[in-house]
Amino acid sequence: MFSPGQLVFAGCFFVAFVIAMIYAYRKDAKLHKTFYKGNYKILIGFILFIIILFMIKIFFKR
Repeated sequence: MFSPGQLVFAGCFFVAFVIAMIYAYRKDAKLHKTFYKGNYKILIGFILFIIILFMIKIFFKR
C-alpha cells in the first residue's frame, strides 16, 4: 500500500512533529498558566453538552 520511502518519511515527520509540539508547549507553558485558568470548566461543559445531545437522541429514538 505504501512504499518504504513513504513509511520512512511518515515516521520522520511524526517524530519531528511531536518534538516541535513539545518544544512549543514548554515555551508557552507559563503563558498558558496565566491566561487559561479555569479552562477545564469549559471542557467539562462541552462534554456534558455532547452527552446531553446523545441522551436526547436515544430518548426520542424510542
